[in-house]
Amino acid sequence: METRQVIDALGALAHDTRLAVYRMLVEAGPAGLPAGEISARLELPPATASFHLAQLSRAGLLASRAQGRFVIYSADFGRMNDLLGYLTDNCCGGASCAPVPQPVKIVKRKAS
Repeated sequence: METRQVIDALGALAHDTRLAVYRMLVEAGPAGLPAGEISARLELPPATASFHLAQLSRAGLLASRAQGRFVIYSADFGRMNDLLGYLTDNCCGGASCAPVPQPVKIVKRKAS
């Protein structure tokens, strides 16, 4: 991914409503959800939902398809994986970034 694409994607996700929409669509999986259902589940006016869906789509995070009279939105999982890969690329020089647990030394006290 190019830096500009990463900034656009992170910027689109940096809003509570858009983040909620995106997480809902990730949960829905590749089948996605119709725009009206997204709007209803999040209790958003249709125009507001459309605005946020457009922002996520412009950032490349969503795919959409027509199904009859409905527009179905789904998370673009390839793009999500690209974004995560960009964020963790060269993480810790290829080694695990998890902290190494240190052994706990138990000190016994002498009875007084």
